[in-house]
Amino acid sequence: MTQIKIRKGHSIRIAGIPQKEVITNLSTAEVGLCPIEYQYVKPKLLVKEGDHVEIGTPLFFNKENPDQKWASPGTGTICKIQYGLRRVIEKIVIKLDKDGKGFSHKAIALNATAKLKREEIKSVLSESNLWLLIRQRPFNNVANPEDEPRDIFISALHTAPLAPSLDLVLKDQKDALQAGINVLNELTNGDVNIGISSNNQIEELTGLDNCKLHQISGPHPAGNVGIQIHHIAPLKPDDIVWTVNIQHVIILGQLFLKGEIDPSIIVSVGGPGAKNPIHVKTRIGSKIETVVKDQLGDDEYRIISGDVLTGRKVEKDDYLGFYDTIISILPVDFSRPFLGWIQPGSSKKTYSLSNSFLSFGKKLFNFTTKQNGSKRALVPINAWEDVLPMDIMPNPLYRSILACDIEEMTQLGILECDEEDFALCSFACPSKIDVGATIRKGLDIMKMEG
Repeated sequence: MTQIKIRKGHSIRIAGIPQKEVITNLSTAEVGLCPIEYQYVKPKLLVKEGDHVEIGTPLFFNKENPDQKWASPGTGTICKIQYGLRRVIEKIVIKLDKDGKGFSHKAIALNATAKLKREEIKSVLSESNLWLLIRQRPFNNVANPEDEPRDIFISALHTAPLAPSLDLVLKDQKDALQAGINVLNELTNGDVNIGISSNNQIEELTGLDNCKLHQISGPHPAGNVGIQIHHIAPLKPDDIVWTVNIQHVIILGQLFLKGEIDPSIIVSVGGPGAKNPIHVKTRIGSKIETVVKDQLGDDEYRIISGDVLTGRKVEKDDYLGFYDTIISILPVDFSRPFLGWIQPGSSKKTYSLSNSFLSFGKKLFNFTTKQNGSKRALVPINAWEDVLPMDIMPNPLYRSILACDIEEMTQLGILECDEEDFALCSFACPSKIDVGATIRKGLDIMKMEG
């Protein structure tokens, strides 16, 4: 077992950490899928309003790769298909039935999952339309079933702000986790690598077979799978690796153990704007209003599907992002403090990664939507470098992307990057530059050049 110590980074001391208990009696009347959240997908509908679908029924496919189909996360009736500009499909909404029937196949014993052949596994994943559970690097898009990954990576270390507690996520799920690992192991000629905490005390993460465990310590973004890839087995030119969220590994395992799709996930709901930060057991694509029930006060707030660094703003009538397991709630604040950045402060009022403020202590901070400044000229004071635990020079890479210099971007390691790994750079940036968005722009350029 390898040991990796991440030294650069920063774990944000945000208030509203969810309590270590799970609300299980939550039910939702609707679920939704948002095709626009998937990278490099041109969706083609397979359903229309009024159609009845079951869990696993394909709703649309990727015109660029027809083998990539998106499964319905619920059984019910298509009640709404929302289009945006140029008829882009924004939402597919399903009104759920009480009967949750869906895709099924023969259940397989745990020890038998390690003996399945690759083509058998691919066939089940294609029939259940669950390839979208697996993502692919570079570009972090949905995996191509025709590709053979060099390795597969799973992060079992949550360092993102307000991330769900892993001991709650994995409780009583060891068989499903092991079955999912067995299946993924057969899909690669390399290794299934799992990053765990260096002081791991979760029983479900001990004694696992058909995988390599890596003990990782350090601040966020140590839990990001991209950072773990970089430190365990970096991407080389023409390499392809797959990544899977650990809750999706459990869904894969249950697919083979039980012969059916269980879209249940545990989501953390927290942040300074949450009245009662807690974990909830819900399903993929749940309506936001259902998940944040009894969490919102009378003040103005912002709901984020995902963590505060990488999530997207949503409204109560939107739906949980497919890959999101966090809902963050922040108070809205447009106030402008007297004296601005030169005001004296304390850890109760001011949060600083540098010495710009007199910020002391380790107390949790009531973050708001306030940006504390506007976009300004680039200030090269190593703010990005201090929080990026990768052997990549972010400043030259940023400039090469703005210049659309493909050769230099490649040499500087753009294909090893993803915007979530640079989110802390945006947070720490004194120039208020969205570094992650620029990284995605660079990846888009590389994808188009293909």
